[in-house]
Amino acid sequence: MARRYFGNIRKLPSGRYQASYKAPDGKRHTAPQTFDSRQYADAWLSRVRTDIQRDKWEPPDAAKVDQPAPPVNFGTYAASWLAGRDLSPSTRKLYRIILDSHILPAFEDVPVSEITPAMVRRWHAGLRTETGPTQRARAYSLLRTILGTAVSDDVITANPCRVRGAGVAKTARDIRPATLPELNALAAAMPPRYRLMVLLAGWCAMRFGELAELRRADIDVKNGVVHIRRGVVRADDGLVVKDPKSEAGKRDVNIPPHLMPAVKDHLLKHTGRGQEALLFPAVHGGHLSPATLRRPFHRAREAAGRPDLRFHDLRHTGAVLAAATGATLAELMARLGHSTVSAAMRYQHAAEDRDKAIAAALSELAAGTVTPISAAKGAKRASRAR
Repeated sequence: MARRYFGNIRKLPSGRYQASYKAPDGKRHTAPQTFDSRQYADAWLSRVRTDIQRDKWEPPDAAKVDQPAPPVNFGTYAASWLAGRDLSPSTRKLYRIILDSHILPAFEDVPVSEITPAMVRRWHAGLRTETGPTQRARAYSLLRTILGTAVSDDVITANPCRVRGAGVAKTARDIRPATLPELNALAAAMPPRYRLMVLLAGWCAMRFGELAELRRADIDVKNGVVHIRRGVVRADDGLVVKDPKSEAGKRDVNIPPHLMPAVKDHLLKHTGRGQEALLFPAVHGGHLSPATLRRPFHRAREAAGRPDLRFHDLRHTGAVLAAATGATLAELMARLGHSTVSAAMRYQHAAEDRDKAIAAALSELAAGTVTPISAAKGAKRASRAR
């Protein structure tokens, strides 16, 4: 229980927050709903305190407290759920589209407490004829998440979403990473101002949004490290700079040494002088958009003999190249900035000096000399023994 100047906030076992306050009637009252974060609970208490100060506060209806609350429809609950979430603009927009297109037509007027596993299975089966596998998995996952919160809020006792594997989309497209000759040919065919962008995407496994937000200050030339702290994403009002989705996304990636001449040349010829200058700005300034890069990239992939290659596939290429050096799964997770609830504890101890070893091995791979990290460690131990 966090004691405050007005009211109390308590973190529940579910991870949500409950707010309560002592009112002018001398009684302690609890918020009618729990909150996704302490900040939202604090905001609710602030509104109540303002009502009290302005003599607009009214005690909850005692008669309603003694009677069972009327069942809440899914549409009402989903709207409240969405409003109470701290989401990026793009994620909020996506959830709104999924709700309106796939979930609310089936469940909007249904009381949350009356949604059964059989209803969910019939709804999910109907989605098979209407949507692709990715949208179907997203719709199911969103419904399951909303109803999971309803369980935490004691609106229902159990989650009726029990379709095994329904929240995972099977990828219909097999990703074929670029080979080293293809990656080199692709970079060579790109305009000089974007050549390093392809190389960093392929060798450092960086996302387009991370690359588009890179600034001169993010490149440590002396130590050969790129500091990834932000990304740029498209929202309703244009391109927006934001933090990565997880703390794992904020990472320092060692650049393979064989790329450093290209990095220095790019900084000299294609990057502004200031520390905040973008590495890959649009022609007229500002952030580079995916649409601007699309045409030269498509020409370059044709020249490399890989018309199927997407820019994001270069990140997959970088992961495969790093794995070829003998990097462990934990080291790959650290290098790529991946994080999940189940993997966070397992991968959080990946050492930064091991990432430098991966980067050095990548340059050896580029030179045609593959020296797996595990073998290199064995050689060092044997040398010390001698």
